[in-house]
Amino acid sequence: MKKSPKIVLLILLTFFVISFISNIIGPIIPDLITSFHLNLTLVSLLPFAFFIAYGIMSIPAGFLLEVYKEKKVMMFAFALASLGSLLIVVSPHYLTAILSLFFIGSGMAMLQVVINPLLRTSGGEENYANYSVLAQLIFGFASFLSPLVYQIFIAKKSFFDGLVPSEYPWISLYLLFILISLLMVAISFFSTFPDVELDENEKPGPLAVHWILFKNKYVILYFIAMFCYVGTEQGIATWLSQFLSTYHQVDPQTDGADSIAYFWGLMTAGGIVGLGLLKFLDSRLVLSVFTLLATICLGLGLWGDVGTALVAFPLVGFFASVIYPIIFSLALNSVKEHHGSFSGILVTGIVGGAIFPFIIGGIGDLVGLKIGMSVLFISLAFIFSMGFWAQPIINNKRVKLFQK
Repeated sequence: MKKSPKIVLLILLTFFVISFISNIIGPIIPDLITSFHLNLTLVSLLPFAFFIAYGIMSIPAGFLLEVYKEKKVMMFAFALASLGSLLIVVSPHYLTAILSLFFIGSGMAMLQVVINPLLRTSGGEENYANYSVLAQLIFGFASFLSPLVYQIFIAKKSFFDGLVPSEYPWISLYLLFILISLLMVAISFFSTFPDVELDENEKPGPLAVHWILFKNKYVILYFIAMFCYVGTEQGIATWLSQFLSTYHQVDPQTDGADSIAYFWGLMTAGGIVGLGLLKFLDSRLVLSVFTLLATICLGLGLWGDVGTALVAFPLVGFFASVIYPIIFSLALNSVKEHHGSFSGILVTGIVGGAIFPFIIGGIGDLVGLKIGMSVLFISLAFIFSMGFWAQPIINNKRVKLFQK
């Protein structure tokens, strides 16, 4: 199987673009509330529209991949993201924003389906783990960078000045997304893609296989764990800036955006630390300890003063960093076969990123955002329980510090 370094670079760039576009929602939430005069429930439908696309589009994207292959699906996905961005630029209204974010989310979901098996093929199976780690670091860096770019654009220092209504300066970001997406369409068009051959165990199985998996209680539990993790991550990223503005009068366009950037930046740093610890410790122990520390930091962020909140919330990102890869590894190491279908079930759990922010917003309208975000204690408690009920067939390989 011929390796393709150029396609590896394209995939890593795609990871960057997915993260950069996806994680701009949190910083602009306060602007959307002001621009469209929304309550918390209505504004929560915006991230809901984005992340629900993962649940709706992931399986159809797999079928499209079988028929049209990677190149055409990637081009279509970026074109769809560009169209979604264009909608909000042309017609900056609340309902248009919902449709826009659904289109963008659909494009991102399709890209997620394409790039992971493509990375294994183009980079070589023996390098897949290393490239996957590098991809996650790039993903985290883009998440860190996105709120900072938002700050620059809101300060009217972009080359889109004069092209967007003065009352909606955040729309300039979507002009940037259009340019980025169209550039990615062009890069994909002029790239030569390798033939991707999935192992039998990697291919999504028929409905009968999924039914067999769902009869396994651990499949359900791991799906719930993924649902809870993405819900926790997006619950914080979506509402952090608005929380700081509501309870501590923190400017969402400066310190609020910085807090979200630090949240993602420390998540990247925590991922590096977590990878090191997994060389020496059982993954269930690392998961339990880091989740407990994330829970403590969440409590300090919600109930502490402004100084404590500005430190504690980003630290939640640091300690939550290990959860996603550990859930995936524990899950796939808990079944002997049908890993492709099981992976699809786990990816569908990303819809937690749609449900949790919506629940938080609804509760926030009724009794306050602080109580709404306290829902995340429940999701973290479930993740913490994994350290006790997870029973993988294969444990993570560890270096023995003391040998006889």
